[in-house]
Amino acid sequence: MEDKISSAIKKHQAAAAALAADTKSIRNLAEALIRTVRGGGKILICGNGGSAADAQHIAGELVGRFKKERRAIAAVALTTDTSILTCLGNDYGFDLIFERQVEALGRPGDLLLAISTSGASPNVLNAAIKARELGLAVAGFFGRDGGPILKHCDAAFLAPETDTPRVQEMHILAAHIICELVEDAVAAA
Repeated sequence: MEDKISSAIKKHQAAAAALAADTKSIRNLAEALIRTVRGGGKILICGNGGSAADAQHIAGELVGRFKKERRAIAAVALTTDTSILTCLGNDYGFDLIFERQVEALGRPGDLLLAISTSGASPNVLNAAIKARELGLAVAGFFGRDGGPILKHCDAAFLAPETDTPRVQEMHILAAHIICELVEDAVAAA
């Protein structure tokens, strides 16, 4: 047990060290969100499994607060309404559960934040394609090489890891940094 614990911590530390060596993607993603918020747009966020939980976590930090009191930021996790998700899954199929919500809620000036450890989730990919068609900015959190969703993004954070747990750990670390940067920009305005 001790070996597993120690190994996981060492792998996390190595991923965080690699992240610290390249902060440009975090800055670019934060700037994309700041542009959206300053322009009066909202942030739509989607992902599956742990990435769905991250979508809700990020939306909560933006709508509520991260560290300081400031105005609320319009952010919606497309992963939370079970009636919509089950209706769309039943009537259109799981691959369209986010695309239909982007079509319903997204407007030019908004941003879709797509989260996928593989960068290949079909429902997240379809949402990114629909967002582009509708004139939304698209940003993402991915692992590995970003997968097929990456080519639809204006800005993206690629976790410097291939192991899913480490990718997810780096996603939330980067997301917390981005939330703080966005919050600072909103509080200063």
